[in-house]
Amino acid sequence: MIKLLIVDDSALMRRQLNAIFQAEGDFEIRLARNGREAVEENIAFEPDVITLDINMPEMDGLTALSLLMAERPVPVVMVSSLTDKGAMATLEALNLGAVDYIPKPGGTISLSMAEIEAEVIAKVRAAARARLKTARGLAARIRNVAPSRPAARPIRRAGTQRDGVVLIGVSTGGPRTLEDILPLLPAEFPWPVLVAQHMPPSFTRPFAERMNGLCALEVSEVSRPTPVEPGHIYIGKGGADMVLARRVGKLTALPRPENPSVLWHPSVELLGRSALEHCDPANVIAVMLTGMGYDGAEAFAELKKHGARTIAESEETAVVFGMPAELIERGGANLVLPAERIANQLQIWVER
Repeated sequence: MIKLLIVDDSALMRRQLNAIFQAEGDFEIRLARNGREAVEENIAFEPDVITLDINMPEMDGLTALSLLMAERPVPVVMVSSLTDKGAMATLEALNLGAVDYIPKPGGTISLSMAEIEAEVIAKVRAAARARLKTARGLAARIRNVAPSRPAARPIRRAGTQRDGVVLIGVSTGGPRTLEDILPLLPAEFPWPVLVAQHMPPSFTRPFAERMNGLCALEVSEVSRPTPVEPGHIYIGKGGADMVLARRVGKLTALPRPENPSVLWHPSVELLGRSALEHCDPANVIAVMLTGMGYDGAEAFAELKKHGARTIAESEETAVVFGMPAELIERGGANLVLPAERIANQLQIWVER
């Protein structure tokens, strides 16, 4: 049995989530109405996984999450509204140690829940098996210390790119893992980096803005055709797929409407396939990070077969080992590395 604690101030939302997981038959469930009760039940009930609403009276979700991770770390799936404010709060929750998030339904909750029921079940089950990362930023929040800012970005000259590109595919656990990797890339990193992170439309712009404040490289969301340049990290726009193409001979990142033939968006598979079509694989590095499913595994394995260099995040650091494991099983990984070693390996390869 999976011990699940559902935390939400809405009685209707608690009933809906309770009904979904009761029907599964292998969940032992308790309910909490606010963050204070969540903290108490985390000790008394010792759940395997928690769903935690962000906006609650008495003690909000972020405060509760900080206490949960300090007192008894447990996999947490945040329940978030799909708004800019909800996105920023969710990204902060992921930084504090939450594993994943699910959208909070609007309108008629019963109808909305029916539309996302399979996603909710899959994410909670994955979270129950997830590897927890140590909550970053908690001590700074307690001490009220501001995080350090990256060094000033240098002025760049044309001609340093060599038409090389780094592709990164990532899903569950990705925002926190990317925060462990991308800020380690130096301002003079010579290849552009394109990131396909599975996210809803309202999340990718706030995520890009957050990363831009952490990284020495410029970080932006690809919301229109964008020539790729060294010194930049490009985040695929949620609700779309990001692909590479040639515009007047220049490698360009394009947002495309979600392709119904693939399951996850922004699609890692389509990004990898477009690199096969428009790039010399010898000048491609493909990195597969934490996530559920197999998105991008076939394309990245094909890139490797044609001369690209590839990295799969190791099981020891992956929050969910699904996507890296799929790449490894297909023989598509040159190296299997923990997250903390990936940035250094990227620098070694691009310098060659």
